This record gives sequence, structure tokens and C-alpha cells, in this order.
Amino acid sequence: MTSWIRYRSGSANVGFGRLENGRIHVHQGDLFDAPQPTGEVLSEAEVTKLAPCQPSKIVALWNNFHALAAKLEKAVPSHPLFLIKPSTSVCGTGEALRRPPSYGGKIVYEGELGIVIGKRCSNVAPGDAADHIFGYTCVNDVTAAELLNEDPNFAQWTRAKGFDTFGVIGPAIVPGFDWRAAHVRTTLDGVERQHYPLADMVFAPEQIVSLVSRDLTLLPGDVIACGTSIGVGSIKDGASVAVNIEGIGTLSNTLAK
Repeated sequence: MTSWIRYRSGSANVGFGRLENGRIHVHQGDLFDAPQPTGEVLSEAEVTKLAPCQPSKIVALWNNFHALAAKLEKAVPSHPLFLIKPSTSVCGTGEALRRPPSYGGKIVYEGELGIVIGKRCSNVAPGDAADHIFGYTCVNDVTAAELLNEDPNFAQWTRAKGFDTFGVIGPAIVPGFDWRAAHVRTTLDGVERQHYPLADMVFAPEQIVSLVSRDLTLLPGDVIACGTSIGVGSIKDGASVAVNIEGIGTLSNTLAK
């Protein structure tokens, strides 16, 4: 299965390419608009992986799994419930998660599937939504949990989830990924905390893209985090969290001390 990564080689050179059997086939141009191979091939081991795309925004869903809705005693929504994480929150695999200097409270992980948009998407019909999906990636939707309800008058979803390094995506984008039989597995310092089937989603990816595109325009490279299920928990300073989806890879990060 083809996967795409962005990388840094040397001190400054940033590029992207198709990853196959540990070798990166370097491409040039626009990842989402007929990229062309350069003929250069790099070893995966000699580069630093970056977030695989540079979204203008991350659209993050809430309450999109039946099991979690039942546990929380919440009705499943009739339309995707979502918030926006800014482009400045984006973080790649291997990068340190950084605690906001002004915040000393609980930081929470949420392992999720991410949809990567491949072309401009506005008011897209459900039957056409698949044509606007470039591929899929892993997401860790990090949250400063104690900020959510710090002010009883206004739930601060964007503030709690929008800090630098809180929009973790990667390690690769996989076009044509069959999510229906896949599971999300999240570990904390090697101990499994989440292991849930993506088939339990309330809204499937094509439905999500169509419905969200009615509310706002999605651009190439934008990521939609499909929401999480049971097993969300907190990350202590110095702890490492890894989100794995077989067929995509493992997204691993450590919360800096």
C-alpha cells in the first residue's frame, strides 16, 4: 500500500515522497496535485519524519463513536459535532509535546483516525465525498482538559485543544486505506489504553466530509479527526503516547518534562 511522508534531511532540507519498504522515493511539486518523482531515493532511517501535510486547519469531531456515547450517556448526534484546531497546533511523530507555560493541569491524549482532504471541498454530495479524500493518517487530539470548563459561562474547546503541538498527525498518509476493519490502538508508556474498532463510528468518513463541507470549505491538506472512543486518559510529564492504526503506522510522542 502506498504511503506518503514529509521529512527533513540534513539541517534544513524539507521534502516529501512515497514510502516503500523503508525507501523514500522523493517527489516534487504539490502532493495533492500530480506530484512528480525526481528519481532520488532516500533511506527512511536517514531522515526525520515531519507531520505528513500542512493543514490550514484540523477539524476535530466529538461524540462520533457509539461505545463512548453509551458510556457518557449521550445521544448520538444528528450532525457531526466538531471544533477547529489551528494550523499552528500541528505536530509530527517523534516531536515533543509541549506543556503550555501557563497551564499546570491535566493533559489528555485521544487516539483517532484522520481524514486528509485532497481537493477543495464545499457542499459536496455524499456520493462525491470519496473523490475529495486523499488518504488517511493517525491523530492524537491532545487536550488541556482542565481548561474546557474553567469558565462556567463558555466551554473553551478551541483554547483547550489549540495549543502548539496539540494537533499531532502522522506518521504517513495512506491513500485507499480500508478503515472498515481497522482498529485504533493507543499505548501510554507501552501499556495499552485504547483499542477500538473504527467500524463503530456514528458518521463514516464519506458522511463526515460531506456534512462538514456544508458548514465550511475544506482545503487540500486539511485533516478531519474522526473522534475517539473509550480509553482516553492523561499524560504525565515525561510519558510517551503512541497511536497505532495497522496499515498506516505508529504516531509516537513524549510530553516534555
